[in-house]
Amino acid sequence: GGGGGVDPANPGRAKMFDTAVSSFLERLDSPGSYQHFVSCLRCFHELQPAVARSIYEQFMSQLQTYLKGKNEIEEVKSEGNLEALFSKLDAIVEEAKDREEPAWRPSGVPEEDARSALVPFLLKHRSYLHRILKEKEEENRKVAEAVLAGREKIAELQQLIRLRREAWQ
Repeated sequence: GGGGGVDPANPGRAKMFDTAVSSFLERLDSPGSYQHFVSCLRCFHELQPAVARSIYEQFMSQLQTYLKGKNEIEEVKSEGNLEALFSKLDAIVEEAKDREEPAWRPSGVPEEDARSALVPFLLKHRSYLHRILKEKEEENRKVAEAVLAGREKIAELQQLIRLRREAWQ
């Protein structure tokens, strides 16, 4: 029928997944992959280029060893139960149809994506810390007032004791 649901075993979606994996593996071997890798870790690369290179080479070596053949990828696909995950994805898409605001999409620039995720959290945390700071400053002010009042009371009592001692003598 013309229902909105998509068959979880849809060969089009599986084919797209295979194409994406193949494209990913081809790009791993491309000459520009290291430049792309360090562009994601620019600050670290500038501070420790040799370490960044070493991390990249170890990562590539282990990844290529792990994915040396299609068999491993097929195992990952079967173990990952992709059909069930695609079904969950369909359910999420159905739920999202009623939402009015647009869903978040990655920009393709990891730094911007990380910033867009971290900045609201950090701003919220900063406002929380400001609130706590204000509360502590207010507590400290009250304690300081109590200390001053206590000192004044002590001074009054000392004055009273001195006057009574003088009167008694």
